[in-house]
Amino acid sequence: MTPPPGLHRQGENLVCRLHKSIYGLKQASQNWLSTFATTVKSVGYIQSKANYSLFTKSQGRKFTTILIYVDDILLIGNDLHEIKLLKSHMLKHFIIKDLGELKYFLGIEFSRSKRGIFMSQRKYALDILQDT
Repeated sequence: MTPPPGLHRQGENLVCRLHKSIYGLKQASQNWLSTFATTVKSVGYIQSKANYSLFTKSQGRKFTTILIYVDDILLIGNDLHEIKLLKSHMLKHFIIKDLGELKYFLGIEFSRSKRGIFMSQRKYALDILQDT
């Protein structure tokens, strides 16, 4: 690899050494998923055989699900204590940011009411209409 512009010094033959190269490689997403899977499996989550980006953990009536898409992670479940434990475990291994309650994920808008959770792709549909 050649040094970036402006780093050349007269009489020196410099090169740059990469400590870790992952972004831009074909295997980058597989390496990330493998690292993530190992981390969450270590605390009892089971990876789905039908969808490798889905991880679940159930204990009696308590159920927690992790859905991952690239670097977006969705945590859902009825066990708030388990979700807090998982977040603290993940903070030890990754740089993560908690965005709070689910509002938008993969083009789907979510809103809560007493009657349940409403899912809509209104924004996505409006964006398509505006583009066309």
